[in-house]
Amino acid sequence: MKALDEIRARAAEAPDHPALCADRDGVATPTSYAELVARLEAGAERLRAAGVARGERVGLVARQGVGFVEAALSILAAGGCLAPLPSDETPTSRARTVARAQLHWLVEEERDFACRRVEPTPDPAAVPVPEDAFRALDPAYLRFTSGTTSARKGVILSHARIVERLEAANQGLGIGPADRILWLLPMAHHFVVSILLYLRFGATVLLPESSLARPVLELAGRERATVLYAAPFHYRLLAADVSGLGLDLRLAISTAEGLPPDVSRGFRERFGRPLGQALGIIEVGLPVVNLDEAETKPLALGRPLPAYEVWLRDEAGAPLRGPGSPERTGEICIRGPGLFDAYLSPWTPSAELLEPDGFRTGDQGWFDADGTLFLAGRRHNRINMAGLKFFCEEVEEVLSGLPGVRECRVFARQHPRLGEIPVAEVVAEDPADPPAKGALLAACREALPAYKVPRQVALVDTLAKTETGKLKR
Repeated sequence: MKALDEIRARAAEAPDHPALCADRDGVATPTSYAELVARLEAGAERLRAAGVARGERVGLVARQGVGFVEAALSILAAGGCLAPLPSDETPTSRARTVARAQLHWLVEEERDFACRRVEPTPDPAAVPVPEDAFRALDPAYLRFTSGTTSARKGVILSHARIVERLEAANQGLGIGPADRILWLLPMAHHFVVSILLYLRFGATVLLPESSLARPVLELAGRERATVLYAAPFHYRLLAADVSGLGLDLRLAISTAEGLPPDVSRGFRERFGRPLGQALGIIEVGLPVVNLDEAETKPLALGRPLPAYEVWLRDEAGAPLRGPGSPERTGEICIRGPGLFDAYLSPWTPSAELLEPDGFRTGDQGWFDADGTLFLAGRRHNRINMAGLKFFCEEVEEVLSGLPGVRECRVFARQHPRLGEIPVAEVVAEDPADPPAKGALLAACREALPAYKVPRQVALVDTLAKTETGKLKR
């Protein structure tokens, strides 16, 4: 893989330049590019000696940290198809994921990163993978989608597609050797257009010991972080920090899910800089980033990166022309480099899905008059009440910004006369002193048209989440 060759070249040109920097007890321990390459080559040799063949699916179970990165790169260097598995899965859940992925090998940190062959386990939900077709792709990466609205799909990326999407993404991000990226996202769910990209372009990845605000800010200050690429969850924690510690970044990007307005405002007020969004999709890469308008349009997804064509598809399948609005949206469709090669099971080559529209995201969005893309919501999250259509996210935006609300979920309930009506579930910031339902509904009536106001609000202890921490719809 060219990305690994670039990492090797970096080790030859600047062997002492730090690739990784792990924080422990307030002390950051660097791993140089020369050390990283030596360890990934040794790891690849161990995998080959164990019997791993090119194109075989190799699961990786490891905690956040240097060990995960080294093992993942070793699997790629050995020619295996890397399939990261969350380290916090229950044994039953992990066995189900291993069976669904139809893994050949498993590398586990708890076994000192030893590689063991996986015995086939019958999975009634899995269709056998055509191994010849799979290996013909020169597969490098297998990851399952989050499954917010449907069954999780196994997305396959080849070595060639990964190289394409790294080059395309960095046209916007501009990562280079001077960058020091503060890393907070789970590595089992974010690795290619992130960790691999940073290392391919010679940056340093800073690994905090904890995702809590104080240790993150302390590490950022000590190690001169320049880029933060994290989820709204992390930015919410940082915005609530009262230590007075600052962040001197050139780029702060929010990804993984929609950026709530209160998080955007809170981060801007706390650190004096805007927070931009990015549209990251496992089947596509990073096609849209809000790099230039984070200050003036903080809730926009941004502009498509140069390598991508992003267009909106109306209900009849035709392009949606001209400026849109939250009431005039289309499905976001994307064409460009690095799109996925296939779904694993049932085996579906991407060529069967990408014509003629490109990748259909299922997200509804709209462009303003400047060509800036906004996200309206998931098509699955659209409510149709007596012919009046709107998105759950519109109502959630209002509820989540109200005092006493930690998080919320809005969904459709069938109604005998109106078709669908909106209802809401709310998690209180303080369960002992929850917000009054009447006050929540009154605030919604003030901020929303009458048909968008929830017909019922239920106070709940928790909301169901996917394995990647997104709301489960």
